[in-house]
Amino acid sequence: MIDAQTLVNPAAPVVPNPQAVRRWTPGSCVWCGSNDSIEEFRNEPRCGVCREHETVIDEARKFMGMYGLRPIGGTLQSDDDEEREWRVGARDARAALNGIRLPEPPDPALVRKSMRPKAARIVKAFEEESAPARKASTARPRTTSSTAPAPTAAVAPAKKLDVAALEGRVTGLLDQLTKVDSQITLAEAAQGLAARARLNDLNGQKATILRTLAALEKARRSAGE
Repeated sequence: MIDAQTLVNPAAPVVPNPQAVRRWTPGSCVWCGSNDSIEEFRNEPRCGVCREHETVIDEARKFMGMYGLRPIGGTLQSDDDEEREWRVGARDARAALNGIRLPEPPDPALVRKSMRPKAARIVKAFEEESAPARKASTARPRTTSSTAPAPTAAVAPAKKLDVAALEGRVTGLLDQLTKVDSQITLAEAAQGLAARARLNDLNGQKATILRTLAALEKARRSAGE
């Protein structure tokens, strides 16, 4: 039997609405490609939604490790309602992250490369903010203006070397933070007093790195971009 719809378009296949393939672009979230509320999270740009889901998972891991419970995973078997709530929350957060993940994750090397200009700006702002204090301390012993141009010319090459060295230090700190975060994830999944001691040590290392990077970030904000 041939109906009116078949006569109008006899060979029209059912095709879903085409959607553009989501791809990562520099400055966007490395997990889902979003540009909404981007901040650095675990040494990579992440959007607000992804950070929220990751935080739920991290808090669930900490809860399990605090009480020596099984690491979060495929099972929701729990000893009480609170433990089950954490496990369900972590499961739902992981499912949400998997649902918005980019089809092709970006190359970590490209992500680090895209972050280097920002690291360079932070270091430059830090250097510029501290430069007046250094110049003032250098100028105090000077009693004549005739000798002023000579130190300025001599300091210029050293300043360029300092900027390059500081930029390399910031990049190194970012790489170190990534390694520490990976080790923290493994330590949180482990059990026992040794694992907890290791976790405390790693958290101390992470706090030190974050304080150093925060000082540079504060300098960048005060200087403006």
